[in-house]
Amino acid sequence: MRISVIAVGRLRPPYQDDVEHYRKMLAGHTRLELIEVRQDESVERRIPQRALVVLLAGDGQQLSSEELSRWLEQRRHDGRDLCFVIGGPTGLEMSADMRLSLGPMTLPHQLARVVLLEQLYRAHKILAREPYHY
Repeated sequence: MRISVIAVGRLRPPYQDDVEHYRKMLAGHTRLELIEVRQDESVERRIPQRALVVLLAGDGQQLSSEELSRWLEQRRHDGRDLCFVIGGPTGLEMSADMRLSLGPMTLPHQLARVVLLEQLYRAHKILAREPYHY
């Protein structure tokens, strides 16, 4: 299973280091592609064919880390790639297979990338039955 994360806007410090950290940590668990686009209109052109599209949105479904890990495992069994989409500072409206919320608080869009990657890493560690804290 390949996981793509498409984000509107360029990642800037201090978030770059954190995203790179989790990208490296996830490399041992999944194929991850991080894609930045300049404008909302560019997002849909970058979504991989046949991928299940998950839009991060404040009104989306909230999952615990354990629920996210089970959800990822189900998608792995389905054999579909995943594409997470993060809008820019004003959000993004588009059609998606699922809307996911990282919680009730509003996060800066750059921090949302870090939180998403951290949760994906945590979910993979849960599935591998490995301790998260090292």
